[in-house]
Amino acid sequence: MSDVQQRIDQLVKNNDVLLFMKGNASFPMCGFSGRAIQILKACGVDSKALTTVNVLEDDEIRQAIKDYSNWPTIPQLYVRGEFIGGSDIMMEMYQSGELQQVLGATAPRG
Repeated sequence: MSDVQQRIDQLVKNNDVLLFMKGNASFPMCGFSGRAIQILKACGVDSKALTTVNVLEDDEIRQAIKDYSNWPTIPQLYVRGEFIGGSDIMMEMYQSGELQQVLGATAPRG
Protein backbone atom coordinates (compact mmCIF):
# COMPACT_ATOMS: atom_id res chain seq x y z
CA MET A 1 0.00 0.00 0.00
CA SER A 2 1.43 3.39 -0.98
CA ASP A 3 1.89 6.23 1.52
CA VAL A 4 -1.14 8.07 0.19
CA GLN A 5 -3.25 4.89 0.35
CA GLN A 6 -2.17 4.48 3.98
CA ARG A 7 -3.16 8.11 4.71
CA ILE A 8 -6.59 7.46 3.18
CA ASP A 9 -6.93 4.19 5.10
CA GLN A 10 -6.18 5.98 8.38
CA LEU A 11 -8.72 8.72 7.61
CA VAL A 12 -11.38 6.14 6.76
CA LYS A 13 -10.71 4.09 9.91
CA ASN A 14 -10.41 7.04 12.30
CA ASN A 15 -13.51 9.06 11.33
CA ASP A 16 -17.09 7.84 11.78
CA VAL A 17 -18.50 10.03 8.99
CA LEU A 18 -15.97 10.99 6.32
CA LEU A 19 -16.65 12.73 3.03
CA PHE A 20 -14.02 13.12 0.34
CA MET A 21 -15.28 16.11 -1.63
CA LYS A 22 -14.38 19.13 -3.70
CA GLY A 23 -14.24 22.05 -1.29
CA ASN A 24 -15.43 21.77 2.30
CA ALA A 25 -18.71 21.61 4.19
CA SER A 26 -18.94 25.40 4.40
CA PHE A 27 -17.96 26.01 0.79
CA PRO A 28 -18.52 23.06 -1.58
CA MET A 29 -16.72 23.57 -4.91
CA CYS A 30 -19.04 21.47 -7.08
CA GLY A 31 -22.74 20.68 -7.24
CA PHE A 32 -22.33 17.02 -6.35
CA SER A 33 -20.28 17.82 -3.24
CA GLY A 34 -22.83 20.46 -2.27
CA ARG A 35 -25.65 17.96 -2.65
CA ALA A 36 -23.76 15.42 -0.52
CA ILE A 37 -23.41 17.98 2.29
CA GLN A 38 -27.12 18.87 2.05
CA ILE A 39 -28.10 15.19 2.25
CA LEU A 40 -25.93 14.68 5.33
CA LYS A 41 -27.46 17.77 6.97
CA ALA A 42 -30.95 16.49 6.13
CA CYS A 43 -30.02 13.24 7.88
CA GLY A 44 -29.17 15.20 11.00
CA VAL A 45 -25.39 14.78 10.82
CA ASP A 46 -23.83 17.41 13.05
CA SER A 47 -21.05 19.34 11.32
CA LYS A 48 -18.78 18.47 14.27
CA ALA A 49 -19.36 14.76 13.61
CA LEU A 50 -18.52 15.12 9.91
CA THR A 51 -14.95 15.06 8.63
CA THR A 52 -14.36 16.34 5.10
CA VAL A 53 -11.28 16.02 2.92
CA ASN A 54 -10.91 18.60 0.16
CA VAL A 55 -9.45 16.63 -2.75
CA LEU A 56 -8.72 19.88 -4.61
CA GLU A 57 -5.99 20.60 -2.05
CA ASP A 58 -4.21 17.27 -2.55
CA ASP A 59 -3.78 15.79 -6.03
CA GLU A 60 -2.37 12.55 -4.60
CA ILE A 61 -5.51 11.93 -2.55
CA ARG A 62 -7.72 13.06 -5.42
CA GLN A 63 -6.36 10.23 -7.59
CA ALA A 64 -5.70 7.63 -4.89
CA ILE A 65 -9.21 7.77 -3.37
CA LYS A 66 -10.62 6.55 -6.68
CA ASP A 67 -8.32 3.51 -6.53
CA TYR A 68 -8.92 2.98 -2.82
CA SER A 69 -12.69 2.75 -3.25
CA ASN A 70 -12.69 1.48 -6.82
CA TRP A 71 -15.15 4.32 -7.47
CA PRO A 72 -14.46 6.83 -10.28
CA THR A 73 -16.09 9.99 -8.95
CA ILE A 74 -16.01 12.41 -6.04
CA PRO A 75 -17.66 12.98 -3.57
CA GLN A 76 -17.26 9.70 -1.70
CA LEU A 77 -18.90 8.98 1.65
CA TYR A 78 -17.55 6.57 4.27
CA VAL A 79 -19.47 5.72 7.43
CA ARG A 80 -17.64 3.85 10.20
CA GLY A 81 -15.04 2.62 7.72
CA GLU A 82 -17.53 1.42 5.11
CA PHE A 83 -17.69 2.95 1.64
CA ILE A 84 -21.25 4.15 0.99
CA GLY A 85 -20.99 5.82 -2.43
CA GLY A 86 -21.24 9.14 -4.20
CA SER A 87 -23.98 11.77 -4.18
CA ASP A 88 -26.37 9.78 -6.42
CA ILE A 89 -26.14 6.72 -4.16
CA MET A 90 -26.50 8.96 -1.11
CA MET A 91 -29.66 10.52 -2.58
CA GLU A 92 -31.20 7.12 -3.36
CA MET A 93 -30.37 5.85 0.12
CA TYR A 94 -31.71 9.06 1.72
CA GLN A 95 -35.00 8.82 -0.18
CA SER A 96 -35.45 5.18 0.89
CA GLY A 97 -34.52 5.94 4.51
CA GLU A 98 -31.52 3.62 4.35
CA LEU A 99 -28.91 6.37 4.74
CA GLN A 100 -30.54 7.63 7.94
CA GLN A 101 -30.30 4.08 9.33
CA VAL A 102 -26.64 3.75 8.30
CA LEU A 103 -25.84 7.08 9.93
CA GLY A 104 -27.87 6.21 13.01
CA ALA A 105 -30.07 9.25 12.51
CA THR A 106 -33.84 9.23 12.65
CA ALA A 107 -35.89 10.26 9.66
CA PRO A 108 -37.38 13.75 10.07
CA ARG A 109 -41.08 13.82 10.75
CA GLY A 110 -43.64 16.13 9.26
